[in-house]
Amino acid sequence: MTRNKALFLVAFLLLSTSLFAQQTAVYTNDLVKFNRALELYNNGQFLAAQTIFDDVKDETNDEKITSDCAYYIANAAVRLGQPGADQLMQDFVERYPTSTKRNTAFIDVADYYFENGKYSLARRWYDRVDEKGMSRKEKDRYYFNNGYAYFASKQYDDAAKYLNRVRDSKEYGSQAKYYLGYMAYEGDDYEEANTLFEEVKENDRYSENLSYFQSDMNFKLGNFQKAIDLGLEQLPTADRNEISQLNKIIGESYFNLGQYEKAIPYLKEYKGLRGKWTNTDYYQLGYAYFKQGDNESAIAEFNKIIDGNNAIAQNAYYHLAQAYLNLDQKQQALNAFKNASEMNFDAKIQEDAFLNYAKLGYQIGNSYSSPSKVLIEYLEKYPNSPVKSEMESLLIDSYITSKNYEEAMNLLENNRNFSDKVAYQKVAYLYGLELYNRGDYRNASVNFDKSLTERRDAVITAKATFWKAESDFNLNRMNEALVGYKEFAGMSGAQGTPEMENLDYNIAYSYFKQKEYNRAIDYFNRYAKNSAKDKARRNDAYTRLGDTYFVTSKYWPAMDAYNAAIDMNIGNQDYAAYQKAISYGFVNRNDSKIEDLSSFMNKYPRSSYRDDALYELGNTYVAMENTQKGIETYNRLIRDVPGSAFVPQAMLKQGLIYYNSDQSNKALERFKKVVSDYPNTPESMQAVSTARLIYIDLGRTDEYAAWVKNVDFVEVTDADLDNTTFEAAEKQYLNNNTSAAKTGFEKYLQSFPNGLNSLKSNFYLAQLYFRDDQKDKSVPHYKFVIAKPRGEFSEQALARLSQIYLEKRNYKDALPLLKRLENEADFAQNTIYAQSNLMKSYYELKDFNMAVSYAEKVLATPSIENNVKSDAQVIIARAAFETGNESRAKTAYAEVLKIATGELAAEALYYDAYFKNKAGNFKASNESVQKLAKDYSGYKLYGAKGLVIMAKNFYALKDAYQATYILDNVIKNFKEYPEVVKEAQAELSKIKAMEAKTNASVETN
Repeated sequence: MTRNKALFLVAFLLLSTSLFAQQTAVYTNDLVKFNRALELYNNGQFLAAQTIFDDVKDETNDEKITSDCAYYIANAAVRLGQPGADQLMQDFVERYPTSTKRNTAFIDVADYYFENGKYSLARRWYDRVDEKGMSRKEKDRYYFNNGYAYFASKQYDDAAKYLNRVRDSKEYGSQAKYYLGYMAYEGDDYEEANTLFEEVKENDRYSENLSYFQSDMNFKLGNFQKAIDLGLEQLPTADRNEISQLNKIIGESYFNLGQYEKAIPYLKEYKGLRGKWTNTDYYQLGYAYFKQGDNESAIAEFNKIIDGNNAIAQNAYYHLAQAYLNLDQKQQALNAFKNASEMNFDAKIQEDAFLNYAKLGYQIGNSYSSPSKVLIEYLEKYPNSPVKSEMESLLIDSYITSKNYEEAMNLLENNRNFSDKVAYQKVAYLYGLELYNRGDYRNASVNFDKSLTERRDAVITAKATFWKAESDFNLNRMNEALVGYKEFAGMSGAQGTPEMENLDYNIAYSYFKQKEYNRAIDYFNRYAKNSAKDKARRNDAYTRLGDTYFVTSKYWPAMDAYNAAIDMNIGNQDYAAYQKAISYGFVNRNDSKIEDLSSFMNKYPRSSYRDDALYELGNTYVAMENTQKGIETYNRLIRDVPGSAFVPQAMLKQGLIYYNSDQSNKALERFKKVVSDYPNTPESMQAVSTARLIYIDLGRTDEYAAWVKNVDFVEVTDADLDNTTFEAAEKQYLNNNTSAAKTGFEKYLQSFPNGLNSLKSNFYLAQLYFRDDQKDKSVPHYKFVIAKPRGEFSEQALARLSQIYLEKRNYKDALPLLKRLENEADFAQNTIYAQSNLMKSYYELKDFNMAVSYAEKVLATPSIENNVKSDAQVIIARAAFETGNESRAKTAYAEVLKIATGELAAEALYYDAYFKNKAGNFKASNESVQKLAKDYSGYKLYGAKGLVIMAKNFYALKDAYQATYILDNVIKNFKEYPEVVKEAQAELSKIKAMEAKTNASVETN
C-alpha cells in the first residue's frame, strides 16, 4: 500500500467514525424526547405529550419512531376531543399499515369512547379490531364492551352476538347475562329472561332491579300470583319511577285473578306513562268498581274512555251502560248501549247492547234516530231473536208515543209483517188528528176514513167519526158533516168524550151554513141552555141563535138571544148590540132602534161595526123623515170612518135627500163627489143616473154631456149587454159550475174591462182561481179589487192576496196589504190574521221592534186561540234573542211552552234546555232535552241542537264520555244542519284537547 493510499484510508475511517457518532447522537436525542413525551402521555398530560410527539415526528428520520409519534398524536387528540381527531387516527392507520400499533389503535380509541359513554363512536372503532392476535382476556373485554355498546344503542341482535361470547366469562359473565336477560325481557321472551335473571339474582349489583323485572315477566306470562308476590316484595324499596309501574302490575294481577277489591287500591296508585292513563287503565279500574257494586265510581272511570274502538272499549261501554241503568240514568245508558252496539268485537255484547238501546229509546225517546226505526233495525238484524214478539209490540207503540204517525202508517200499510188492525185503527186516527190540527183537512179526512175501516175500539171509532165530520165541515161539505155528527151521537164510544160536549153546537152550525135555520135554532137553543163549561162557545151560540132568528124574521126572539150574549160580557158584545138595535127597526120600534144605535158609539167607540151603526142610524132618521138628522149622521160617518164601505152609500143617500127636497145643486155636488171618489162602483153608477135626471130637470143637458164625457168607466150604450154577460157568468158561479163560471167571467172582462160589473167579475174570478190552487192567476184580479175604493169585496181580497204573498215568503209585498186589512177589516178574525202575519213578516224582514209591537197587539186581543198566542210569544222570544235580550226571550219561551204544540213546542223545549244550561242547572237541562227527544222526535233540527246542549251539560257534570259520544253522533248523523255540526265540532275539539292532557288514548286533531 502506498503512503498516499494509507493516508486516504485513515482519513476515510476518521470521517466514517465521525458520521456514525453524529447519527447515534441524533437517534439518542430523539429517543429521549420520545420517551419524555410517552411519560407525559402515560400521566394523562396529553396536550404536552402531543406537542413533543409533534417535534419528534418532525425531527426524526426513523420510520418506527415516526409511526409511533403519529399513533400517540392521534390518540391524544381523541382524548382531548380535538376537532379532526378521528381523521388523525384514520391517517395513521392508512399511512402506517404495517405498524404494530394499528390494532392497538383501534382498541384504545374504542375503549376510550366506551369509558366515556360514547357508545356509537366506540362501536365504530370496535368493528375495525382484528381479534386474531388478541389474548383471551383482551378478547373478553373486547366482546363485552362491544356487546354493551350495541346494547346501549338498542341494537339487541348485535349486542347478543357479542355478549353471548362472554356469558360464561368469570369477569364479564354476570353482566352479560343480566343484559342478555334484559334484552330477552324487552323482546317478550320471558322464559329466557327469567332463566338468565335467576342465574345472576344472587349478585347484589343486580338483585334490586331483578324483582321488578321478574314481577313484570310473571305478570306477562300469566303467573299473576307470583307477579303479585314479587311486586309486593319490591314495592317498599323501589325507586319513584318503579313504584307506579309496580302498583299497576300488582293491581292488574289482582284484576286478572278476579280479586277486584284488592286490585282497586293498587290500580288507583298507578300514575300512567308520562303522567297519562290509557283507555285500558280506566277500563280496569272502572270494571273493578263495577264488580264491587260501586256504580258511581265505575261511571267516573268508564266515562273517561274516549274514542275507544276495540274489544276493551266495547266491554267498557256495555258495563258503563249497566252502571248508568243501576243508577236510573237512562239517557246516559242509552248512549253507552248505542256505542257498544256499534262495535262487533263481541257479538253477544253487541246484540244485548242493541236490545237495550232499542228498548231505552222506546222508553225515553231518541234524538239520534226515531225509536221506531231503531226497533225495525233490531228486528231486521236479529230476525230470530227470542224477544221478537215483544219488540214488534214495542215498535207499534213507539210510533204512537213519539207521535210519529206518518211513519207508523207507512209501516202498517206497506210491510206485510205488521198487520195489527187494532194499531192501524189507532194510528190512522191519531195521524188524521195531527193533520187536522195542521189545517190539512182533506188528508185528515182520508186518514179518519182509514181508521173507520177497522172498527176495533169503540171510543176511537166514535172519535174518528166526529173528527171526520169536523174535517168535512171545514171543507164546506155540510151534508157529510151532519151525517157524521149524528152518527157520532148514537155511538156507545162517544159517551163521556170531550167531543160530545160541543156536539149540539157543531150540528147547529152545520144547519146554519146550509140555511136550514129552523133546525139550527133547535140546536143552538139546546147548546146555549145546557152548556156551562165552554163560556166562549156558549156566548157564540147565543149570538148565532140571534142571527138565525133574525134571518127568519123572528126579531123578538132574536133580541132575547142577543141580550143573553150581551149579558155574558165575554166578547162580540158590540155585534150583538148592533144586531139587537137593527132588530127594533123590523118590529116598528124605530125610537128604540135610534136610542140603541145612538148609545152604541159611546159604548163601543172602537168597534168594527161603528160605521154600520152610523149608516143604519142615518137611514132610520131618513125613514122617520128627520132628514136633517139623517144628513148629520151621514156626515159623521164620512168624517169619523172615512175608509168605510158605507161612505159612498151615505154620500149617495145625501144626494138623493137633496134631490128629493129640490136642492139640485147640493145634490149634484154629492153625486159628483161619489163619482170622482168612488168610480166604477154601483154607487157611482146610480149617482151618474140620478145626476142625469137633475140636469134634464134643470135643462142643462149640455152641461151633463160635458161632465159625463170625462167619466170613462160608464159605457151607457153597452149597459144591457154588460149586465147580460155578467149575469150569465154569475149564474154558473152560484150553481158551483167552476169551469163554466171561469170562462164566463174571463169573457166578460175581455169585453168590459171597466164595465158595470167589472169589480164583481174580478173578485169572483180571483176566488175561482184561488179555490182551484191557481193562485198566480188570481193575483191580478185581487189587485184590481183592492185598487178600487173600499167595498164589500175589499176585505176578503186583501186577506187572500196577502195569503198568496205570505206563502211565497214575499213579505215586502204582503206588508202594505196586511196593514190595510188591519185598519179596514170588519171581522175580528181578519184583524187578528193581519196582526199575526204582520208580526211574522216584520220578523222575517229583521225589523224586530215592529215584530214585537205586533206580537204584543196580538196578545192583547181577548179570546184568541192558543196557537196564535204561542206564535206571538215565539216572535217575541226570537226577536229578543236577535237583539240580545235573553231575559225577555226566556220569559216568552216559558209562555210558549205552556200552550204550544208541534214544532213550536219543540223550539220552546230546546230553549228551556238552553237557558237551564246557561244557569248551570245541567241535570234539569238534560231532562228538557230528553222530553224533546221523546215527545217531538219528528223535529230533527231541534233534536240535533238539543243534543249539543246535552253534551255541554254532561261535560259540565264531568262525564267526558257522554259529551264526546253525543257530539260525535251529531257530527255523523245531522249533516243536513251544517251550523249545528259546526258547533258540535268546535265543542268536541275543545273537550278532546282538555281530556288529552290526562288520557294518552285521546287523539286530537
